[in-house]
Amino acid sequence: MSEFVRNFLSNRVLSRFSILAIDVLMIVFSCLFMYFVKYGFGGLTHEVRTDGTTLCLLLILFNAIAFISFRTFRGILRFSSFSDLLRIIYALVLGYAFTYLAILVLKRIDPGFYITNVTFMAIFLLNTFLMIFSRILIKEVYEAITGSTVKPVNVFIYGTKQAGVSVAKALKGNNEFNYRVLGFISDENHMIGKELMGVIIYANNENLFRTLESKDVKTIIVSPQKMEEIKSSSLLANFVDHNISLLTTVPINEWNGTLISKEQLKDVQIEDLLPRDPIHISMKEIAGNIEGRRVLVTGAAGSIGSEIVRQVASFNPYSIILIDQAETPLHNMRLELQEKWRDLRTEIVVADISNESRMEKVFSRSRPQYIFHAAAYKHVPMMEDNVSESVQTNILGVKIVADLAVKYNAQKFVMISTDKAVNPSNVMGCSKRICEIYVQSLAKHIEKTGQKTTQFITTRFGNVLGSNGSVIPLFREQIKHGGPVTVTHPEIIRYFMTIPEACQLVLEAGSMGKSGEIYIFDMGKPVKILDLAKRMIRLSGSKNIKIEFTGLRHGEKLYEELLNKAEQTKPTYHEKIMIAEVREYEYTEVNRSINALIKTSFEYDDMRTVKAMKEIVPEFRSINSPFEAVDRLLNKISKEAIIVQQSKQ
Repeated sequence: MSEFVRNFLSNRVLSRFSILAIDVLMIVFSCLFMYFVKYGFGGLTHEVRTDGTTLCLLLILFNAIAFISFRTFRGILRFSSFSDLLRIIYALVLGYAFTYLAILVLKRIDPGFYITNVTFMAIFLLNTFLMIFSRILIKEVYEAITGSTVKPVNVFIYGTKQAGVSVAKALKGNNEFNYRVLGFISDENHMIGKELMGVIIYANNENLFRTLESKDVKTIIVSPQKMEEIKSSSLLANFVDHNISLLTTVPINEWNGTLISKEQLKDVQIEDLLPRDPIHISMKEIAGNIEGRRVLVTGAAGSIGSEIVRQVASFNPYSIILIDQAETPLHNMRLELQEKWRDLRTEIVVADISNESRMEKVFSRSRPQYIFHAAAYKHVPMMEDNVSESVQTNILGVKIVADLAVKYNAQKFVMISTDKAVNPSNVMGCSKRICEIYVQSLAKHIEKTGQKTTQFITTRFGNVLGSNGSVIPLFREQIKHGGPVTVTHPEIIRYFMTIPEACQLVLEAGSMGKSGEIYIFDMGKPVKILDLAKRMIRLSGSKNIKIEFTGLRHGEKLYEELLNKAEQTKPTYHEKIMIAEVREYEYTEVNRSINALIKTSFEYDDMRTVKAMKEIVPEFRSINSPFEAVDRLLNKISKEAIIVQQSKQ
């Protein structure tokens, strides 16, 4: 069939009047045919012709009214669906029912009026068959003529409940997709082996993969309901590990009637395949802490800071002050707040948190009651090359904001820390550990002196999925461009948590914290980055994408820790949140050491600055970094001091 014919048939649509006229002609034909079958040409007497004509006119009248009521003629015939056929049946049943009632009335008025029930029922059945068959025939002929010349993609549907069946029906009745459903997958034993929509239901076991291979199925569509049930298990990952592509759809209530579009059929995301148990937070207490308060968020344009802003905004605060030095992301955040929370008082501040006079102005004007400090430099290799910036932003910044929180009587100060602060092996991690030390010692100091009532809480967790500059967006971009996907080391592992989950735990820890605690979060099972890369490649359906090992970056560990070996934990009422029992520091000494460190950082001598950091945090041991020389120097000094001490004894 030529392209011209395909385009012609695709663009031609019968008018509604034409479809209604054809349906009426089918009624006339059904009457004539059944009278012919019963009486033949010779037996059509004048009386029979008169009664038959009356019956035909009644059928046309009542069925036309029913067709108009059920709008059976409004659809495009070549795209008829099961629901369209149901409407035809409903309309015919209604039309013939009223006709039959009219016949009963006529028989009472004119006893000579003759029509048998068998003939009437035969006309109804033939009429129903013709109307349904015509739609199916037109649909099949159209698909045969204009159908894609591309071989359809064989798929299985995972899920046999309403959502899974709806997905199968939507695919079958929509030419936009080139999918052929060859089977269903179910976790329910009583469903296994039965047929659904003409195909068999299979169990999710090892035999399934042999079945998929025999049927040439490389794609499984997971129903949205089943997706919610199994995404925290290893079932989805098992499919990907067998080179099966996974798709899912948006929830059925977001469909356009019974149809889905290509945009609503989407790839399963790698985040759904990581071995994580979902985290559940009770928001009632959090809402009580934030509602009606003036809330300040630093780093408000970042991955964590922006999500904290969104979640805080939903708890009806009095106002939110957003601080960040990234102008464009902060502007985007302003637009989002204006769209979703128009009545919320917001103040957008473009500022550097290490600018003390600027931050003083912000605090004196806004008087925040609740502070979330998420502003920090976080990229390990970048901070190894920019030591002074790490100190001035991460350490000086937190010192300024924490001191101002005390000065202006803030109720709570919640600092976002990182697992890289534990036994730090890089400048970034050590800078965050020094922040923890300062905040905790300040909390203990003001508690002892009874000066102020600001509560200081620190939260410590690992990597968040999809955050700016994290590994998953990097891998996605590399796969998109055909690779290679770069992994630093084949054995490197990391903990992962979604951004909303991490922020919910931050809010929960902030509400339960009294002062001076360091809260650590249960991050679930660690993920091998190499396995993550392999799954993302398989999930994308891309072929021949290579993985390259680039070597550990400066300061990078093979694995991250949430606790120092000397630290222990105490449980809280939330199973995912624990309190780290860490070494306590004396504020006066800490303050003096940190001030000296900050002063040294402005000399921009990296070796001297790192040496000062290591003196504050003795467990800081550089890995794969030029600052290993500082460790050797400090070890030498320590040994010499021991020798001198021994000689004195």
